[in-house]
Amino acid sequence: MTPNHQNIQNLIEQCIAGNQFAQLEIYNKYYKAMYNTSLRIVKNRYEAEDIMQDSFLTAFTKLKTLKDKKIFGSWLKRIVINNSIYHLNEQIKKQETPLNDTMFKIEETQNNDNRNTENLNLKVKQVLAGLNSLKDNYRVALTLNLIEGFDYDEVSQIMSISNANCRTMISRAKSSLRQKLEHLKVNNI
Repeated sequence: MTPNHQNIQNLIEQCIAGNQFAQLEIYNKYYKAMYNTSLRIVKNRYEAEDIMQDSFLTAFTKLKTLKDKKIFGSWLKRIVINNSIYHLNEQIKKQETPLNDTMFKIEETQNNDNRNTENLNLKVKQVLAGLNSLKDNYRVALTLNLIEGFDYDEVSQIMSISNANCRTMISRAKSSLRQKLEHLKVNNI
């Protein structure tokens, strides 16, 4: 049974009161989605795990500042995205190449309950490989827009760029992804 919004609000109130069981319940409800969100941005499962853990710590410490308990999930997701982008920018500043698994493991981006992950068709694997091969700013912009569902205004705010620059970046990222997919001879996408 998945908790409804009222149950989440009750759990949040218990978390504010210091109930660690409620914190665990909230963690169990959201950790897979937050991990996947971070993984799509930083492209490293160990770093994504660290970012997700840090984001939960931040959320639990700042939970009293959340005015509308109904938006907890999106608030937490925003923390994860901001932490992931910050981490990515820090790596770029240090001119470090992020540690990357040999192949982006599709199994880690899906819920463990989904046993069909191993049978994903070749086109999906090629699209993910193409997305992962994009420049970091293109990959992040496309991930936020197409996968996470943020609109241009939200993406421009998250990435601290103008709305026009955001639209141009997403358009160029889509074009670049199309070219990579055509190169891989992916049809009908």
